[in-house]
Amino acid sequence: MSNDAPAVPAAATNGGLSKKGLSAGTIGLIGAVVIGISCIAPAYTFTAAVGPTASVVGAQIPAVILVGFLPMLLVAFGYRELNNRMPDAGTSFTWATRAFGPWIGWMAGWGLVVATILVLSNLAGVAVEFLFLLISQVTGNPGIADLAFILPINIGVCLLFMLGATYISYRDMQTTQKLQYVLVTFQVAVLLIFSIAAIMQATAGNGFDFTPFSLDWFNPFAVSSFSAFAAGLSLSIFIFWGWDVTLTMNEETKDPEKTPGRAATVTVITIVSLYLLLAVAMIMFAGVGTGKLGLGNEDIQANVFFFLSDPVLGPLAFLVSLAVLTSSASSLQSTFVGPARTLLSMGHYGALPPSFAKVSPRFFTPGYATIASAIVASAFYAVMRVVSEDTLWDTILTLGMMICFYYGITAFACVWYFRNQWFDSIRNFFFTFLFPLVGGAILGVLFVTTLIDSMDPAYGSGSNIGGIGIVFILGMLIIVIGIVVMIWQYFTRPAFFRGETLSIDAPPSLRRGGKVTR
Repeated sequence: MSNDAPAVPAAATNGGLSKKGLSAGTIGLIGAVVIGISCIAPAYTFTAAVGPTASVVGAQIPAVILVGFLPMLLVAFGYRELNNRMPDAGTSFTWATRAFGPWIGWMAGWGLVVATILVLSNLAGVAVEFLFLLISQVTGNPGIADLAFILPINIGVCLLFMLGATYISYRDMQTTQKLQYVLVTFQVAVLLIFSIAAIMQATAGNGFDFTPFSLDWFNPFAVSSFSAFAAGLSLSIFIFWGWDVTLTMNEETKDPEKTPGRAATVTVITIVSLYLLLAVAMIMFAGVGTGKLGLGNEDIQANVFFFLSDPVLGPLAFLVSLAVLTSSASSLQSTFVGPARTLLSMGHYGALPPSFAKVSPRFFTPGYATIASAIVASAFYAVMRVVSEDTLWDTILTLGMMICFYYGITAFACVWYFRNQWFDSIRNFFFTFLFPLVGGAILGVLFVTTLIDSMDPAYGSGSNIGGIGIVFILGMLIIVIGIVVMIWQYFTRPAFFRGETLSIDAPPSLRRGGKVTR
């Protein structure tokens, strides 16, 4: 846009970190946590994931949630340590480059951007379906809900949602915060009301398939097989994804070295508590069988909240649809924060064309990168919707692989970056070595396991090409395209790949007299 300022020159002479022109000091701890919860979109992600998770692990949903939470928490510690040392909007891209060099750093940035664009397209599609579903509930006309499945209407309304989210994201972060305070508060309030009501209805004998509470639900060893456990864990990780947005805002927070890390930890703990409450409430009320309202019933798994809302809340059932609509719409807007700032940083340090480094002089936001993300996500959604509606579900499974990919790289980047300080203190041993190493290893195993399993056409929607599952093909295609684009950038922008704009770094050991500088 004509409003955009010229690219801010990076610290190209010494390969160090540098500011990018974003609005510093505008986001506090509460604001960062709210945006983090919004990006995760608990109402949307849980209603989409709880059914498939129940199908593979049965009543062990709380156990899988807890185990899925573990690598997220361990990786979050690694993110916090990296942010304390190097607060930079590029996060995974910047940190992996500083630890491993430009090639791995570039691919970490690619993984983050692609994962976010995949979820942006899905969030927009979900918002469309719940908009018409809500209107049909309020008006009492079931036929209105079917309008969401008419292709031109679906794509047209989806693009309007994307346009609105882009406009808000382009504006200053204060606008984003104010909007998210309202949307997130409403979403969480409805989920709490739903959970409490479901537990009360179940214990009063009004549940569909009342299942008495059991601590065995929290036992991961009760899952039938490792394959089932891995499949459930992949879905569990998907429902936690998005907390790292709190780190991508680090150059805009009031205390860049501390606030983002604290916000990430608070966000993850808040979300796991909410998910456990929802899981217990749903199992107690509906059970995990394949009956009409059972969580294992494939006919309701695309939107469990919708089918359970009327039996649980009666005349207030529309609030659940409104909460999921609010969840997907608010997440659509807040999710733009991550890829826009990663692309901004990649342009700033010369890993992408300098146009990506443009910052709006009026709003101090990454204007060009925000618009570019919106265009790619919109085009991807339109194409995938035309090709196959099932393909969109396959992109969610592919998203799980991309999450493991770039989260894992970032966790290992923390371990390697602080290699000279592992044994300087007990705290360093746990937070810069053991925790991120274990978290990264878990994600690495999940990535490989999912990659192998996804070759089977039965994994996902069942779509395949030449007998190979579409999820595997999508995942490999994304990685190969990333490598091709990276090689292209190597020939057109060699300075970054020579370490001239962002160089490898490692802090010295304080026990050997080294002095860490910022």
